[in-house]
Amino acid sequence: MSTLLLDAEALYTDLVRGVRGLLKPDTALVGIWSGGAWLAERLQRDLGLSGAIGVISSTMHRDDFGSKGLGGSDHTRLPFDVNGRHILLIDDVLFTGRTTRAVINELFDFGRPASVTLAVLVDRGGRELPIEPAFSAARMTLPREQRLRLARDDAGRFSFDLKGDSDHAA
Repeated sequence: MSTLLLDAEALYTDLVRGVRGLLKPDTALVGIWSGGAWLAERLQRDLGLSGAIGVISSTMHRDDFGSKGLGGSDHTRLPFDVNGRHILLIDDVLFTGRTTRAVINELFDFGRPASVTLAVLVDRGGRELPIEPAFSAARMTLPREQRLRLARDDAGRFSFDLKGDSDHAA
């Protein structure tokens, strides 16, 4: 894995400003496992929001569930009533839109929210579904075979890892 020269901490600062503009009364932050959950945790603290945040997994609604199976530690936790709530989904990287579709299906298993809005740290394009974030701190294009992943160190600071076919050479 290589480190991408993209400043995740600077992008996070932009995400804070963007999310602040998306908040409505009774908004619940829900982070998409795992990078989105890290972002939602920190956003709640940095924005001074009260109440619990949710974590949502795409595992049970993925269209590739048969080949990937269940993950060990990425279970959905929504410690509030979803019905009638404004939900702000937070994710680290938006690519095809398939994960977002899966977590929206998972969310509706818990009830019917008043609205669902998506904010992401990085939108890398490549959409396969008609899903667009209401806010993205950055937009970029990467080769399809490369994977951009948010990393978090022990102090809670964010960075990016970039993984691609060249990393798998024998």
